[in-house]
Amino acid sequence: MHNSAQLELKKLLSARFRDRQEAGQRLAARLTPYAKRDDVVVLALPRGGVPVAFEVAQALDAPLDVFVVRKLGAPGHPEFAIGAVATGGVRVLSDDVIAELGIPSATIEQVAERERLELERQEEAYHVNRPALALRGKTVIVVDDGLATGSTMEAAVKALREHSPREIIVASPVGAADSCRRLRAVADDAICLQTPEPFNAVGQWYQVFDQTTDAEVVELLRRAIERSALPPRAAVSRDASKGILGRIR
Repeated sequence: MHNSAQLELKKLLSARFRDRQEAGQRLAARLTPYAKRDDVVVLALPRGGVPVAFEVAQALDAPLDVFVVRKLGAPGHPEFAIGAVATGGVRVLSDDVIAELGIPSATIEQVAERERLELERQEEAYHVNRPALALRGKTVIVVDDGLATGSTMEAAVKALREHSPREIIVASPVGAADSCRRLRAVADDAICLQTPEPFNAVGQWYQVFDQTTDAEVVELLRRAIERSALPPRAAVSRDASKGILGRIR
């Protein structure tokens, strides 16, 4: 193999994370200024962001919760995001991508309705007998396992603003450079450990990128509550959060 090709391969391999657990541990090392503070909450975007956020919350000694956002996939290419929906009816669309692909508005509505139903199902599954954490006045660190288009995270940030946090920090082990730059303008800060180019897909930057299951999410949330030194019941009711978020559509 040519020396330059060997160097490129070595660079590619060194940029990859072993799995989400290692990615979370490395991400936590960049977030140490937020450790052991009673005003910090870690939120994960399920499902893949939860194992990463679990490691972050554990290292920072902060409470962990999930914030449900669903990607809107392009027809025929569900992994390619054309937007996202979040709790409370928040919807973010990539208008330029939609126009380029020529996707009809009726098709977008169908995709959005399907994802809205799944969003509601996940909320019920993850918050059963456990209301969401209070976010007012808090520093909220929102974690995902990777940022491709950034639409999902953008929808999350816009929805979270309605909870009146003091600041919102986006955190991800890896992301497309353009997406990370855009999210710095939407959130108070965006921390991306790596911004490789070309980016292609999140899974490319993990050696192990298995799908995270609902059961794994619930188990990690249970472990986080048991381990946290902060009261897990400093919370608002899900009905109250819906009332707040329902005003932004």
